[in-house]
Amino acid sequence: MNLFGLMETSGSAMEAERMRAEVVAANMANAETTRTADGGPYRRQEVVFAANGGDAGFLDAMNGSMNGSGNGSGTDSMNAATANGGAGVGSASVGIAGEGMPGSPALPPLLPLPGAQNVAPGVRIAQVVEDPSPPLKRYDPGHPDAGPDGYVAYPDINPLTEMVDLMGATRAYGLNGSAVQAEKGMITSALEIAKT
Repeated sequence: MNLFGLMETSGSAMEAERMRAEVVAANMANAETTRTADGGPYRRQEVVFAANGGDAGFLDAMNGSMNGSGNGSGTDSMNAATANGGAGVGSASVGIAGEGMPGSPALPPLLPLPGAQNVAPGVRIAQVVEDPSPPLKRYDPGHPDAGPDGYVAYPDINPLTEMVDLMGATRAYGLNGSAVQAEKGMITSALEIAKT
């Protein structure tokens, strides 16, 4: 595995944890919602994580920007890499800046990264599902959504559970952010070593 694959993994985890935090915030905001558009009380939402396929999104963007395609899409990166005589994105090669700059020596257009074909898969949100637990019943005959027996159906949302979920999502997001910063530091150190 290379540093770019680690950055891709951390980035996908940060995106998934951000979505998890948004779902928790929606649950907390709707803790007292007794009527929705579908009828009945709000149902607590939960996220389901799944392993992400090993796509080379960051490598595609890197290859596209280094080869001058601009938008970093996989197709443009593949075409630019193939046009420059490289192996293409399938073997995860990254372009090198230097050609065409005044006073710079001619460098090979592509540099293969060892282990780059094993890009870390990461994580994604597979789906957001409703909690199957039944709603809570509270006696409130004056409420507009009260049934004939005087009970109102409220969402089964525990604020403590939601806060623990939110703290977990926030902590995981922060740790992945720290991992990205550490990876950037390693790349910077490697570039400094290469300059000497």
